[in-house]
Amino acid sequence: MRGLDSPAADAEQLEQASAQDVLKYGVENFHPRLTMACSFQKEESVLVHMLSEIEPSARVFTIDTGVLFGETLSAWKAFERRFGVQVEVLDARSPDEPWTAERCCGAAKVDALERALADVDAWVTGIRREQAPTRGATPKLERDERRGIWKLNPLADWTEKDVWRYIFEHDLPYHPLHDQGYASIGCAPCTRPGGGRDGRWAGQDKTECGIHE
Repeated sequence: MRGLDSPAADAEQLEQASAQDVLKYGVENFHPRLTMACSFQKEESVLVHMLSEIEPSARVFTIDTGVLFGETLSAWKAFERRFGVQVEVLDARSPDEPWTAERCCGAAKVDALERALADVDAWVTGIRREQAPTRGATPKLERDERRGIWKLNPLADWTEKDVWRYIFEHDLPYHPLHDQGYASIGCAPCTRPGGGRDGRWAGQDKTECGIHE
């Protein structure tokens, strides 16, 4: 695999690359052991569209906690229709246990992620530096030391306006709750309208579910 002997050099070069070129790098170096995390938010509208044009057989997965918004399920269907992808589903539902932010948006979600990443060399995310202070230094290519794989964040330097411009220019499907003031969308019990990630776990100290920690 080209680039794995000098990831620091590749990472530095990729900071100047477009989102499409970061994805091309990922496909060239890691496919078919590359996967993309998808929560059907606006960032994934952009990334799934780009990835489907670069490599239609690229893997895309989502984590189903069993408490997703109905609108998320609608967006899911729209993505599969428009982009021709078959989204792999990681089951994080717990029908016999009550929902809690720590369990559902914590342990169960992270466990599902570990299963999704168990047989890959790299994964793609929709993280943007603008989303939260905790994401402000996110590089476009980084080593996921926790899992011993690579992590690509092609939209790291994109603004909210960049994302919407791309969606409208390409007439892409997007999550309908974005039109109702939800900037970031997770599970229904712990998501409220709000800018950035302010609507996630509103009223709690929690800022991340553990997936990107």
